[in-house]
Amino acid sequence: MKSYGQFCPIAKAAEIFCERWTALVIRNLGAGAERFSDIHRGVPHMSATLLTRRLRQLEAEGLVTRRRNATGRAWTYHLSAAGAEFLPLVGALGIWGRRWTRRELQEGELDLGLLIWGLEYSVDPAAFGPERRVLRLEVTDQPQHKRFYWFLCEAGKLELCVSDPGGETDLYLRATLADLIRVYRGDVTLAAAMGDGRLEVDGAPKLQRRLARWFNFDAMAKTAPAEVGRAG
Repeated sequence: MKSYGQFCPIAKAAEIFCERWTALVIRNLGAGAERFSDIHRGVPHMSATLLTRRLRQLEAEGLVTRRRNATGRAWTYHLSAAGAEFLPLVGALGIWGRRWTRRELQEGELDLGLLIWGLEYSVDPAAFGPERRVLRLEVTDQPQHKRFYWFLCEAGKLELCVSDPGGETDLYLRATLADLIRVYRGDVTLAAAMGDGRLEVDGAPKLQRRLARWFNFDAMAKTAPAEVGRAG
């Protein structure tokens, strides 16, 4: 990591946290991703080699710890107390980004893999109660092999499936990738998206009413964009 050559604590912290990708790696760990492959899915444009190096750097700085998994054949990664203390700052970056950065989606930002990863690590699987519930998501503008995803919710746990897990499907969701991202980010409310057909939802009305809880919109999604150009 490059040094600013200053004794200032802000400079010392920036040497660690202002490296490209670092805040996103910490975001992924804070969301609950522990395996290398799951951390990498949340930063798909970061090379595996660079992610390996960054995790080692964060471990050397005392922000990340490694543990053997249950089989003892692989590592899992976890934030230390020092790393976890940075999470509110990552959240603050997100809220600032929601308020002040541009709203329009560029073509290169329409990332299906990142959206599915984000849903996997943010939704509330307990929203429908402890019983088994299955939601099928159809991304209508994607090719057949990337079009369908199933979210199996049971006993407060979530399993993401790329093929039908069997049994009854309780809710069907259909939308384009861009509209799903807009709902996920909070650019359009869930109620508005369902009301104008950008998000089609089929299933029991009582389950549809719990869908907002399932999406589990965070403070970033609930932050309104600033009216740029108006005097404060």
